[in-house]
Amino acid sequence: MTVRALEDLDAAALVYAERVAAPDADPGYERDRFTRECLPLAHRLASKFRGRGEPLEDLEQVARLGLVKAVDRYDPGRGSFTAYAVSTISGELKRHFRDAAWAVHVPRPIRELLLEARHARTQMTAELSRTPTVAEVAARIGAPEAEVADAFVANGGYSPGSLDASPVSDDSTAPTLGDLLGSTDADLDGVDDKLTVSGLLMRLPARERRMLAMRFYGNRTQVEIAAELGVSQMHVSRLLSHALSWLREAMLSDTPPVWAGRAGVSAGPDLRLRVERADGAVTVRVGGEVDRDCAQRLRLCLRHAVATAREDRLVVDLSAVALLDAAGVATLVDCASAASVAEVPLAIAGAGPTVRPVLKLSGLAAILAD
Repeated sequence: MTVRALEDLDAAALVYAERVAAPDADPGYERDRFTRECLPLAHRLASKFRGRGEPLEDLEQVARLGLVKAVDRYDPGRGSFTAYAVSTISGELKRHFRDAAWAVHVPRPIRELLLEARHARTQMTAELSRTPTVAEVAARIGAPEAEVADAFVANGGYSPGSLDASPVSDDSTAPTLGDLLGSTDADLDGVDDKLTVSGLLMRLPARERRMLAMRFYGNRTQVEIAAELGVSQMHVSRLLSHALSWLREAMLSDTPPVWAGRAGVSAGPDLRLRVERADGAVTVRVGGEVDRDCAQRLRLCLRHAVATAREDRLVVDLSAVALLDAAGVATLVDCASAASVAEVPLAIAGAGPTVRPVLKLSGLAAILAD
């Protein structure tokens, strides 16, 4: 806007005031004519706010409304009309951006804090040659860091992305952002099952949990699991099958079943030993699963029983044994050897259908009781 234009508007304002004050004047006509003369001023001020997310036509309407207010409130005795009109129109445009241009309602204190924070961030970016952190901006303007962070987040409410826009391309046939949101999560149906399984896994013995983790989370083969745990691949297969069967049954029942040994024997996986002496016999009752992890405990117990049996007969009761691996068989062979040296009669009783064939193949058939 040139100096000449400013002078012309000020002169026109004085002429307008004189005409309105005339006894035979038509105030409405004079007001409309003077307002039309000032429309270029409103257009130029509206153009300064172009590119801020609002259509220029809407900004011109707001600027013209401010111009009308300036014309109605103008008092020639208080100075330049142009200065008063520029202040009034600019204030109306800023008020429009503050109150009406936000797509999402944001409280006024946050909007004012955002303006201050953005101004401080611009200055600090030039000073530091980098974008300042939220804490640095908060320290500059003397506001709490949390409120400054909320203000920057609220900045997204001024011009949010449209759900009708396509993030892929400008093609009208491409899926829009709205098409990509709110779809059914295919994994949602499995959340309940995952939570149930995670709780049931904690009911399993540590060894079975470790095997399941290695197999299904570590993607390890049964051979690799067997090599790491020091057992046979067949043993790993049996334990995994038993654990999975128990999990399936627990998933389908309201009350999880009690963990039991194989073949329905109600025995836990841990080794249980009980020594009894009665009627001229020392009976070692073995329960659970005998593998490499607990074979040494059984070996020490049987060696002690052989040493204390003296003239009594030694009976090893395997009726509660769910599983006997190679380490367990070796322990029984060692016991038979120690009993033979100590001349203690030895008998193995209660061997189940899965244990008896293994003992026979190991050379212990002679001491197996019917």
